[in-house]
Amino acid sequence: MKMGIAASAVLTIPFAGFANRKGNNRNAKPFKVDAGKDRFDKAITLFEGDTFYTKVSAKDSEGDLYVYESTRVKKGGPALHLHYKQDEIWYVLEGEFLIKVGDQLYTAKPGDTVFGPRGIPHAFAKINEGNARLLMTFQPAGKMEEFFIATSEGKLAKMTTVEQDEFRKQHGFERVGPALDYQKTP
Repeated sequence: MKMGIAASAVLTIPFAGFANRKGNNRNAKPFKVDAGKDRFDKAITLFEGDTFYTKVSAKDSEGDLYVYESTRVKKGGPALHLHYKQDEIWYVLEGEFLIKVGDQLYTAKPGDTVFGPRGIPHAFAKINEGNARLLMTFQPAGKMEEFFIATSEGKLAKMTTVEQDEFRKQHGFERVGPALDYQKTP
């Protein structure tokens, strides 16, 4: 699938402030990640078959940005949560999602973008049959990439609920409510 103008904007708009904030002295080098591939050829598998393909690692941008493609197999999504210092952007590539940000509930389809400002509770859920894909961006990257890697290695599964909540906080976010009830679509 070709990435359209909106997806390109998702990837380039956050960079606008970086040059002014950090200058152009970074050691970042250009690279290309092919469709269906992971930046490091090691996709992150979570939650019964959902796969995250890193496109831009936090390491690539000195922590300014983390972009990954999320392929979702099962319906549902994460619990309501908020990030202390990160904005989150969802760009739907395939399938259909409910995305709640604050009091707003959106139905998002291919080509739709939803912006979740830092500090505002949000959750999302895949609601269609079959596969679905999102291009997700965290700006700044924070420790989300580290969190997903640790979770894929089974660390979260071995913790109590209290330990899981503390682990989330150590990675810059916290759970503040239940997952969306995707069975009750608007």
